[in-house]
Amino acid sequence: MIQETEEKALVSQALEARKLAYAPYSGYTVGAALLTADGHRYLGGNIENASYGATNCAERTAFFKAVSEGEREFTAIAIAGGISGEAPVEYAYPCGICRQVMQEFCRDDFVIYVVKSEQDYQRYTLKELLPFGFGGDAIR
Repeated sequence: MIQETEEKALVSQALEARKLAYAPYSGYTVGAALLTADGHRYLGGNIENASYGATNCAERTAFFKAVSEGEREFTAIAIAGGISGEAPVEYAYPCGICRQVMQEFCRDDFVIYVVKSEQDYQRYTLKELLPFGFGGDAIR
C-alpha cells in the first residue's frame, strides 16, 4: 500500500517530469515518475524522433533508466501529459507498448496514476489496465 504522502509526491513529480520531454513534432509532452519497491524514484519524459517509430514514451524512459541501473521491483508510476506549456486537460493513459513493459517488470497490483493535476488524478492497477497481460510465464 502506498502512503498518501508518497502518492502525492509521485503525482507532483510526474507533472514536473513533463519538463524533461523532447516533443518538437507533436508538442505533446508526457512525464512519468516511477517508484521502486525500495523507495527510489526515476523520472522520464517522452522523447520524439523525426522517424516516429524511434520515439520513446515517458513511461518506458523511466522504466529503462531504472532497469539499466539494476532495479527490478516496482510499486507505482504516475503519468501526466498534455500540450507543451499547458496544464493537462485529460488523463494520459499508458499506451499498449508501455503496458506490456509494465507487465514484464511488475505484478498485477502495480499502481498506475493518471494525472491532470496534483488534486485531480485517478488510480488503477496494472491488472485493471491490462486484464489479460502476456508475460514470461506464457512462453515457458
